[in-house]
Amino acid sequence: MAPESRVIALQSMANLSVLFGQVVRGLSAGARVFEYMALSPCIPLSGGCCIPKEHLRGSVTFQNVCFSYPCRPGFEVLKDFTLTLPPGKIVALVGQSGGGKTTVASLLERFYDPTAGVVMLDGRDLRTLDPSWLRGQVVGFISQEPVLFGTTIMENIRFGKLEASDEEVYAAAREANAHEFITSFPEGYNTIVGERGTTLSGGQKQRLAIARALIKQPTVLILDEATSALDAESERVVQEALDRASAGRTVLVIAHRLSTVRGAHCIIVMADGRVWEAGTHEELLKKGGLYAELIRRQALDAPRTVTPPPKKPEGPRSQQHKS
Repeated sequence: MAPESRVIALQSMANLSVLFGQVVRGLSAGARVFEYMALSPCIPLSGGCCIPKEHLRGSVTFQNVCFSYPCRPGFEVLKDFTLTLPPGKIVALVGQSGGGKTTVASLLERFYDPTAGVVMLDGRDLRTLDPSWLRGQVVGFISQEPVLFGTTIMENIRFGKLEASDEEVYAAAREANAHEFITSFPEGYNTIVGERGTTLSGGQKQRLAIARALIKQPTVLILDEATSALDAESERVVQEALDRASAGRTVLVIAHRLSTVRGAHCIIVMADGRVWEAGTHEELLKKGGLYAELIRRQALDAPRTVTPPPKKPEGPRSQQHKS
């Protein structure tokens, strides 16, 4: 065999070994993917009854709820948790991380069923209602990190209600304080936002997420740290949109920054999976309990702006030096 052919054969054998390793890794990863694809959901995606929307009041009740995640059955996240969200009112959940606030929202959207107790909408057990109807028409969810797709603004908003008309998209965008910046783009509502909305600012992405949630006119609205990742100016504009969206709806606000929930009709302080305190901002401050302690800690942790000292006027010595 010629030396050149021998070198080519050796290189091919070396490349084959590298390719074999990649194939093995791909098969291992693919096995896990296909394993998850073959799993059946614990909660059916459809089935159950639906309440006519004109009869919905939006009253939500958590009654003696206990819950453990399937991956950690021995650890209770919620323990005998009882809470009522009155229709048309804003209820805020606050507390330290790990207290179970986001779990409450997951149970309300019925991503999980409680281990014990019951979650009810207008007196009906959520387990008797159609999950696709519940998430598609009744509950709107706005998170800290909005998920946008690499398509047009029109389609990103319409994703909340696939059969929505263009006029419904425009109305939702106006309600979310988004119509003005959308129409400022050369392509308007046909602007491609890029994967995960890379061409938009944080405030713009959040307002599109609000419009997507509002286009289905939800009866219950969940706000999970919706403004925590924004700068001061973007937060002001987004908060205006959220205040407009909250009018007349049952709203559950999950917040770590306590300054954003002072106007809530009721503030629930959670600790160790239970309701620790409940009341308005002023009532909880007067109690001097956990809420007051959280307010004090956040005030201490807040960044302080340092004002530079005023410049001293030039004295006779410095004037003489200049001359």
